[in-house]
Amino acid sequence: MNILPGNMRFGAGQPIKRLEDQRLLTGKGQFIDDRPEDGALWLHVLRSPHAHARIVSVDTSAAADTPDVKAVYTGADLVADDIGTLPTLMVFMRPDGSPMTVPPRRLLAHEIVRFAGEPVAAVVATSRVAAQTAAEAIAVEYDVLPSVVDPVEATKPGAPAVWAEVPDNIVAAMSYGDAAAVEAAFTSAAHVVSLDLVNQRLVPSAMEPRSSIAEVDRKSGRLILHTQSQTPGSTRDLLAEAVLKRPKESVRVLVGDIGGGFGQKTSLYPEDGMVAYAAVKLGRKVRWRGDRTDEFVGGTHGRDLTSTGEFALDAKGRVLAYRVRSIGGTGAYISGAGTIIPLVLGPFVQSGVYDLPLVHYEIKAVMTNTAPVGAYRGAGRPEGVFIVERLMDAAARQIGMDPRAIRKVNYVKPAQLPYTNAVGQVYDSGAFAHMLERACKLADWDGFAARKKAARKKGLLYGRGLTSYIEWTGGRAHTEKVSLHATAEGRVILHSGTQAMGQGLQTTYSQMVAASLGISIDRIDVVQGDTDLATGFGSVGSRSLFVGGTAVAVSANDLIAKAREKASNMLEASVEDIEYRDGWLTVVGTDKRIGLFEIAKKQDGARLSVDSEGEVDGPSWPNGTHICEVEIDPETGVTRVVRYTTVDDVGVAVNPMLVTGQVHGGVAQGIGQALYEGVAYDPEGQLLTASYQDYCIPRADDIPPIEVTLDDSAPCRTNPLGAKGCGESGAIGGPPCIANGVMDALSELGIKTLNTPLSPLKVWQAIREARAVRV
Repeated sequence: MNILPGNMRFGAGQPIKRLEDQRLLTGKGQFIDDRPEDGALWLHVLRSPHAHARIVSVDTSAAADTPDVKAVYTGADLVADDIGTLPTLMVFMRPDGSPMTVPPRRLLAHEIVRFAGEPVAAVVATSRVAAQTAAEAIAVEYDVLPSVVDPVEATKPGAPAVWAEVPDNIVAAMSYGDAAAVEAAFTSAAHVVSLDLVNQRLVPSAMEPRSSIAEVDRKSGRLILHTQSQTPGSTRDLLAEAVLKRPKESVRVLVGDIGGGFGQKTSLYPEDGMVAYAAVKLGRKVRWRGDRTDEFVGGTHGRDLTSTGEFALDAKGRVLAYRVRSIGGTGAYISGAGTIIPLVLGPFVQSGVYDLPLVHYEIKAVMTNTAPVGAYRGAGRPEGVFIVERLMDAAARQIGMDPRAIRKVNYVKPAQLPYTNAVGQVYDSGAFAHMLERACKLADWDGFAARKKAARKKGLLYGRGLTSYIEWTGGRAHTEKVSLHATAEGRVILHSGTQAMGQGLQTTYSQMVAASLGISIDRIDVVQGDTDLATGFGSVGSRSLFVGGTAVAVSANDLIAKAREKASNMLEASVEDIEYRDGWLTVVGTDKRIGLFEIAKKQDGARLSVDSEGEVDGPSWPNGTHICEVEIDPETGVTRVVRYTTVDDVGVAVNPMLVTGQVHGGVAQGIGQALYEGVAYDPEGQLLTASYQDYCIPRADDIPPIEVTLDDSAPCRTNPLGAKGCGESGAIGGPPCIANGVMDALSELGIKTLNTPLSPLKVWQAIREARAVRV
């Protein structure tokens, strides 16, 4: 971890309004679709209508003869040109101990398709409409094969194999803990609680669908790709080295404004690779823009984890052992994080904020004939926390304990910190019982009974949900590089490899630099999304502020140190006698001084520059307590969230207003997962939820007022800022909180469990069946 001077200022705690908003809200954003046509060609992708089939033949002659068509490409063309495949991490083993093996993910399918929506051919034409029209003239003959869409069904004997080399469809597996010790604890336990749970498959819903533009610079011959990517550096490396097989220095990736990322935009997609390939082949600018349906059928999905979770407890509600068996769907191909999410990231937090002495987790990553599963806000951690928090409420109800009391019995205590959980992850800080107590007061816990009574008079069922969550943040990369420049024009420019996509990084970084250097915030320029200026790990896993922000703080310190050295020479004084304050370097005890920007004017290139690296000691562990109240109309099954209160520990919040907004957004997505959203395929692998007519996301009037309180009583100890990641927390605490509230409301009817999404039809049917049993 970087050690910074104690007198450094980072602008922490200042609710500065977003600097980005004036530009974005007045239509001055620079999204890919805002870029001028400039005679660009358009690429359109023809997708497979089948979930599993052999490609017998592809006849492109009619399409190629269509007016305005410049090229038609097939998978065979790319193989002939030695175009590479999209790589994934092959670091796990299969259940039999053999190394994992996966089907190659090509830009265009070759010989076989494995999910409906997989790109099969691409047309490049002078207009988007011309490319789309010509694609309809491509004749593809398929030999349709059996398919499987349910990960649980995919593991059963006789299920169709997605990839011939993995006949049981289990691409990888992991286990944690002591199975025998856990079994012994279950045998002697006073109480055993078990739940079958599904974290259903979800479709990320960014405001802006994926798009890309590629061109070859005429002067340098370098390939330039404009794309939406949370990780511009790795996107460049994948495109150059893995796909096009050329030096990464010959490719420049540029990322402008991104209309939402949510983890879906973390890597290179086949469409991006095709645009780049076509631009190189044709020597022309080529662009592609996905429709919303392209996102549904061709983008990565999230979640898709089916689990059985079990607690063994003593008579006082203390968990003696915790057992989870999970099957994580990966889809037909393995995205970059496709196996890491269920096998590693979920288990990292699966024990939650609790001191659970014995665990046994078994997880299998299973292929199906569906779109690939990748990162989606939280990536594994929402799934893990969902299991333990649903079990906590179920156990409290079964034993007859207050849901707060059972949590307090099992919390990691302050004296146990730093605490190593069951899978070896170290929680450096936290005050879990304190968070619960504070949230209960703010949520008016004691007033719940009166509100429930009032709802009952209206004929409504009323319930309360509680969740204590913890989140692992960092993206497994604990360093980030930045460069900082003071210019002769009186501006400070920051280049960072992290990527803005709605978090407000321009604002946060600017206020940190402004506070550290003592200059006005309107003189700071933050530049991201250009691999020629800065490459880093990027923005995933809520790492931008606590890792990238650490690098920003280091760079401000480095710039001051370099300025002091320059000033000592110019003012003929020792470095130790040079004091920096508010843009001026002064010889202590004298009136001799020189300005930072005056120093910059005298440097090569008329700027004073430093390249810096920030390093943290490990992940951060944001956590908190969410409490909600829901009402259900038993005649329709409609659930409304009427109250929502959170207390969130994000350590030191640099900009509390932005953090609060991040929590709001995460909770909204959590409400979507709990009540509305869910991907559905038919048995033949056709996506039934391929548009917003079929896939429901929460609207503004579905979201209640969300009361967010930030608690900084346990700052992070793994970085010098004391900050913890915050971008995904709401999506981790939200789903189990809402689900627990619904189950609490339904419990008076004897309903013990339902799987999300808790749609009106599903809830209404459960109520109807429960009432029929009682009669």
